[in-house]
Amino acid sequence: MDHGPRTGNRVALTFDADMTDGMLSNLRAGRVTSYANLRILDLLEREQVPATFFLTGKWVQRYPEITRRIADNPRFELANHTYGHAAFTDDCYDLPRLPVGDLTDDVAKTFEVIEPYGGRQTRYFRFPGLCHDAAALDALAPLGVTVVDGDVISGDPFATAWKPLVGAVLDHLRPGSIVIMHVTEANAAMTDEALPHILAGLRERGLAPATLSEVLAGA
Repeated sequence: MDHGPRTGNRVALTFDADMTDGMLSNLRAGRVTSYANLRILDLLEREQVPATFFLTGKWVQRYPEITRRIADNPRFELANHTYGHAAFTDDCYDLPRLPVGDLTDDVAKTFEVIEPYGGRQTRYFRFPGLCHDAAALDALAPLGVTVVDGDVISGDPFATAWKPLVGAVLDHLRPGSIVIMHVTEANAAMTDEALPHILAGLRERGLAPATLSEVLAGA
């Protein structure tokens, strides 16, 4: 799914929570402080904004209390973003490649990691880097997932200014859009600064944030 129906006024704000072994190494070595942007959560909670979070299993294991906070919010949905953000295809943003035989177990394991937290859990799944092919899709078929990409790419990973992110989102928004952002603070440091302006732009356009389930309803 790239987007929902182009009717109504709902759009889905989705946030990926990546975590690789390299990112864990950065945390342990003190090279970065955090891959969990609490300012994003604070804003969404304060303004009562619905959102869907695509969680990697390793992020959940590194941030169990923050995962609990997300799960406990009735306006937030939880979705699957693999266990360790490895690539499911070749040539995917220099991410290490998972063997084809491991793809199904990787995603199944992530659902198992997320499940104990409860909340609004879904069978939505997003590939790292949005990279997938027929073999990857075949591997996920037994799991009954809905693969979700998105039609509005914020470009927030490693951005150095917030204004381009606002333009990248607002210039492409339409009813039914799925916006891809990240909650991984050290790798997406400008997202929390851009988000208030994105929310204001939604209001100006008569668009309302909704969960992914609400946006995809009827698709």
